[in-house]
Amino acid sequence: MTIRTPSSSGTPSAIKIDKLILAKVRGFCAGVVRAIEVVERALELCGGKVYVRHEIIHNRYVVDELRKKGAVFVEELSEVPEGSWLIFSAHGVSPEVVAEARSRNFKVIDATCPLVTKVHLEAIALAKRDYTIILIGHRDHVETIGTMGEAPEHMVVVGSVAEAETITVPTPEKVAYLTQTTLSLDDTREIVAVLKRRFPKLMPPKKDDICYATQNRQNAVKAMVPQVDLLLVLGAPNSSNSNRLCEVARAKGVRSHLIERASDIKDEWLTGVKTMGLTSGASAPEILFQEVISLARDRYGVTNVEELETVVETEHFGLPYEIIKLVKEKRDASSGGAS
Repeated sequence: MTIRTPSSSGTPSAIKIDKLILAKVRGFCAGVVRAIEVVERALELCGGKVYVRHEIIHNRYVVDELRKKGAVFVEELSEVPEGSWLIFSAHGVSPEVVAEARSRNFKVIDATCPLVTKVHLEAIALAKRDYTIILIGHRDHVETIGTMGEAPEHMVVVGSVAEAETITVPTPEKVAYLTQTTLSLDDTREIVAVLKRRFPKLMPPKKDDICYATQNRQNAVKAMVPQVDLLLVLGAPNSSNSNRLCEVARAKGVRSHLIERASDIKDEWLTGVKTMGLTSGASAPEILFQEVISLARDRYGVTNVEELETVVETEHFGLPYEIIKLVKEKRDASSGGAS
């Protein structure tokens, strides 16, 4: 994604920080890279307006940049003219939304993260076997809403240990659980422990639903917090995985703040801070991460910057079929239809 370099305000402060430690595993995950590329390629290939249901990812800066390129973001399909190109966001949608899109003759491109799709498919399979599915997640999060739509009569959302202690199911011997992909590993573990105690035959997912990027970024925070006095997390307020990074640090006794831009940093946070940590959620662009580093150098006199490596990410998700088909059609048209 090509985005403009943001301005940086570095008026020197009386507060000085000795060291800045950066999480090397940070920022865009494979699903986010894929979703952004889907929108950019659609704008190139489709011609005319391209509509996107919900923010393609939870980052205002990225969404604004795509909007400037011509993407139109909507929350309701009623806002989209019939027959238009429509992209589903990385968070996924319910079958009800898919059906409505078909009835309105939208030309749909599905940018749902493949890891979210995996959870949807698991929900469908469990519902066919008449299991009660406990979805561990935040009930108002767009991903959870989409997953719930796959089997609403078989599924119930549990968002806390307290809810896990009180939930009732029609057949305790046929209970399974799935999880929102962006949760805290520790929070999920506690909820699952309660569910296993209450429902001994509880069926787990075939594979852990919490995505690799969420796990990696949380593990990096755990490795970093013993070395820092304060952790800053770059991410959007509505980014679940970014909020969880703050929670991981706080659970370890380290103060943490979520910021969208370098300008959000407040001097009062830094009183007494000698070593500051910095990481970013899976939907935060690297350009904004570098903006924070520049501010730390210019405003707070940081000269010692270290990078903490915990894992190397190599995951890559291919583009959806709809984009591949459009690329082929354009290539064939330009070559006169020759194969």
